[in-house]
Amino acid sequence: MVLRLDEKKALVAEVNAVADAAHSAVAVEYRGLNVEQMTELRAKAREADVYLRVMKNTLAKRAVEGTGFECLKDSLKGPIMLAFSREDPGSAARVVKDFSKDNEALVAVSVAIGGQAYEASELDRVASLPTRGQAIAMLAGLMRAPVEKLVRTLAEAPTKVVRVLAAVRDQKESGQ
Repeated sequence: MVLRLDEKKALVAEVNAVADAAHSAVAVEYRGLNVEQMTELRAKAREADVYLRVMKNTLAKRAVEGTGFECLKDSLKGPIMLAFSREDPGSAARVVKDFSKDNEALVAVSVAIGGQAYEASELDRVASLPTRGQAIAMLAGLMRAPVEKLVRTLAEAPTKVVRVLAAVRDQKESGQ
């Protein structure tokens, strides 16, 4: 498919806008995937709110300029697809990791998060990042723990007094 100059500019602007708002990105080599597998990958990416785009490397390099994913430029060689996480940092890595288990033709080339590019071996670490809901639940648990401990500590003194009084009462009743 041949793109005219204005279509190329629009594509670069679209990908640049997505990259600017994304949390993480994964550069993936898709050589060997058929149309059915690509359709399945795109469907899984849509479910996880991951933006996938296959584009020429020169356009991809221009698209990531000025974003936190400019560090991916060196890894954009060969047939590359870019996956951007829009909702949580690990979603693109999870989609790529899960899909590559069944489809060996899909190979991660590079992972970028926080303005730094990492090797493909770091895909598992990025994929294991918690989702937004999981992170909020972990934070709520951390915030709740000190309060619970304070309540237990404050309740311990009156409980001890009650136990001592009950023991004194029992001792007096058994002595009479």
